[in-house]
Amino acid sequence: MRALTWHGRRDVRVDTVPDPVVEQPDDVVVQITSSGLCGSDLHLYEVLTPFLSPGDVLGHEPMGVVAEVGPAVTELSVGDRVVIPFNVSCGHCWMCGRGLQSQCETTQNRDQGTGASLFGYTALYGQVPGGQAEYLRVPFGNSLPIRVPQGPPDDRFLFLSDVLPTAYQAVQYAATPADGTLVVLGLGPIGDMCTRIAAHLGVRQVVGVDLVPERLARVEARGIPALDLSHGDDEVLGAIRSMTGGRGADAVIDAVGMEAHGSPVAAAAQKVVAAMPSGPGRTVMETAGSDRTAALELAIGAVRRGGTISLSGVYGGSATPLPMLTLFDKQVQMRMGQANVWRWVPDLLPLLGDDDPLGVDHFATHRVPLEEAAQAYSMFQGKTDGAVKVLFTP
Repeated sequence: MRALTWHGRRDVRVDTVPDPVVEQPDDVVVQITSSGLCGSDLHLYEVLTPFLSPGDVLGHEPMGVVAEVGPAVTELSVGDRVVIPFNVSCGHCWMCGRGLQSQCETTQNRDQGTGASLFGYTALYGQVPGGQAEYLRVPFGNSLPIRVPQGPPDDRFLFLSDVLPTAYQAVQYAATPADGTLVVLGLGPIGDMCTRIAAHLGVRQVVGVDLVPERLARVEARGIPALDLSHGDDEVLGAIRSMTGGRGADAVIDAVGMEAHGSPVAAAAQKVVAAMPSGPGRTVMETAGSDRTAALELAIGAVRRGGTISLSGVYGGSATPLPMLTLFDKQVQMRMGQANVWRWVPDLLPLLGDDDPLGVDHFATHRVPLEEAAQAYSMFQGKTDGAVKVLFTP
């Protein structure tokens, strides 16, 4: 089959690789019809390279049609249409039973000290082949795939794999009072969807922040005020205080993470580590790695005393400094973590009807053949051509 594979920093290629097969009795093999390109994939493209090996198949936002089932699969049949959550979770362990599928005890990577395995996401998370490919082997076929109706286009359901549950969890973790203010930093796919979900759930004032004109305009077109970060942190913070009686936002979602703009020293350090051979690079990242924290620092400045910061942007630096004095003094609450996809599926499925309140049918900005995936990564990394959400089709 054809699949997008990693070969080095900013070097991804579509190669011919072996077809996946049923390996365990409850496996299914899915023929992929659509797969998303996520902001988290860009961390693999740039920063997390020490944890990748040439030939790794990327992608953690797939959906498709069941092509083959193992002998123990009873909940799916060949031809069923399914979305695959990015967490590889069993659905029945202690963690899964408590809605913490991203911490699944069956697939935890204890040798790495990390949580549940993820599709297409480095040796830190199981080095499981991903879904930017023509076919995907999916374990736990009776509990992991999300079966969805035939009929509507893939766009209606694809975002159940990551974007929708990640954004929904971020909004839930923010716990903004209905009469309060939520600020969303970063208006890529997750941040954009956070603004839509928060507004749909009735948060009185939702404000987006970014520095890419197309992303600001896209959010404003849905009636969400947006602040241009290119004018500087002080102006953005001043605007937020003006909107909130001088207190700051009740909650802030950081949907940016480890590669924030405005952190030149950390950015340079990340590039040095990414260029190292994998062995030394892993050691440095595991012991002295540091993130670009400009977005987190802005979140700490923007949130009111006693408010909440919800982190959905990925952070990975083991030595990233935090302003603990400020966090403690402001009595800030913080919640974070990989989205627990199945925890939120029952809440999200009712929002994917024909009325489309979240605008999922037109959420993608680009649809490209899988064969053009390398160019799409470069475009998405550069935030060019208005790219917010890219979908691949085989």
